[in-house]
Amino acid sequence: MSEPLDEQAQPATSPAGAGPRGRRQVKVGIVVSAAMDKTVTVAVPRTAVHPLYHRHIRRTSKFAAHDENNECRVGDRVAIVSCRPLSKRKRWRVREIVRRAE
Repeated sequence: MSEPLDEQAQPATSPAGAGPRGRRQVKVGIVVSAAMDKTVTVAVPRTAVHPLYHRHIRRTSKFAAHDENNECRVGDRVAIVSCRPLSKRKRWRVREIVRRAE
């Protein structure tokens, strides 16, 4: 009984970059729509193996991401990070613009 019970429940040190809720997911994709106010649609490609033919195929997932200052344009490569729900479909926010569209 040398230490209170609350201090034992929390870890003494946490890994670098991890907050109290753990590591956040980060995805990199291309902005395909910037028509909404403070929201962009980001297409994130991934590769998958076809279940029958065992070939690698490209699949794309689209995410609605929060862009606070309306800085993103169509064609920009951006990094998005998971966050709390901001609206019905928005669960991501733009972390940084990796590369501007030409």
